[in-house]
Amino acid sequence: MKDFIGYRCSVCATEYQPQEISYTCPKDGGNLDVILDYEKIRGSVSLEDVLKSNDFSIWRYLPLLPVGDPGYSGTALRSVGWTPIYYPRNLARKLGVRQLWLKDDGRNPTASFKDRASAVVVARAKEINAEVVVTASTGNAGAALAGMAAAANHQAVIFAPKTAPPAKVAQLLVFGARVLLVDGNYDQAFDLSIEAAKEFGWYCRNTGYNPFTAEGKKTAAFEIWEQVIFSGGLKNSLNVFVSVGDGNIISGIHKGFKDLIEIGWLDHMPRIFGIQSEGSASVANAYFAGNEIIEPVKAATLADSISVDLPRDGLRAVRAATQTGGRYITVSDKAIIDCIALLGKEGIFVEPAASTAYAGLINAVQEGHIQPNDPVLVMLTGSGLKDVKAATMSVEAAPIIEPSLAAVKKTLNI
Repeated sequence: MKDFIGYRCSVCATEYQPQEISYTCPKDGGNLDVILDYEKIRGSVSLEDVLKSNDFSIWRYLPLLPVGDPGYSGTALRSVGWTPIYYPRNLARKLGVRQLWLKDDGRNPTASFKDRASAVVVARAKEINAEVVVTASTGNAGAALAGMAAAANHQAVIFAPKTAPPAKVAQLLVFGARVLLVDGNYDQAFDLSIEAAKEFGWYCRNTGYNPFTAEGKKTAAFEIWEQVIFSGGLKNSLNVFVSVGDGNIISGIHKGFKDLIEIGWLDHMPRIFGIQSEGSASVANAYFAGNEIIEPVKAATLADSISVDLPRDGLRAVRAATQTGGRYITVSDKAIIDCIALLGKEGIFVEPAASTAYAGLINAVQEGHIQPNDPVLVMLTGSGLKDVKAATMSVEAAPIIEPSLAAVKKTLNI
């Protein structure tokens, strides 16, 4: 199947053939890394062909993905990725850094980074003739799966905690997914979705469980490389800031950069910074302890997309920082909310999980981890429309006035 030649366990390094296994290592439950035939890719894939492609989506990197072309031309499935890069000069000046980019994945079809994983998983489901795809989600992963499945005429079943933001639940329902709200937290929904997948023979998309999710998420690294590193001719290592919940986004981005280095398109690894809420910091705790032991916490943060008791991809998430010279940073919920308004003043509307990454950058600058000449990119993972309640917390309420010019003058002190 293309250049996909197997899996390798991230814990014990056991390798498996593609047909041997679907999800995690049977020996220790470790997450599996997809192994590509890099030698074949180097000999058959032209950098120039990729750069000349008119397909401005994740599918421009099809030669570097473990799935075939899924088809579905003209659908939302083919519009995932190639999200815009902003260069916010005002923010850069306030921070005291010379080069700052924001990558806005809230511009994906279902308004979050998770579309990348779901598009690749749905493509995989088509290849293995899976009619039903299931996932657990606090909202974004579920919405992404529901939207991509709808575009491909697949059935989707979503388990979400009943506390998921209403806007996210509405997306699931509008896309036609079967939605089951669990009277419990994300981790309980996760376990139940796996149990249901085994019982009914469904294909499970779960983050930090299905190895193809990281393969979809790594496409962000490809775009960062093409849009900033390659096109900008960066000489200094780029510093990439990523919010972290279950750990699969940061591990996917790390995998993408490693793939580029393997095939010779990237000279040196960017530094990757993982940012967690202080109230949901299992991965950061392991990093600060100097080990890879992920201990569960009782997550309590308003950033629901990264509120996780036990990260399912925590080991690889730690390594994304330790193996690249990056680090982990934790931030308060207040800082997360404040950064929603701060980014909003630049015309960018984000949800709390996305503003978390920017709050981490502010912290990194203040603590001296980022110097003025260090180029920085912040990954913004979801639109503010996902959680309007949180957005309203970041600003003062609009005044209600009488319908008169006098009232306008009085309110605006004119």
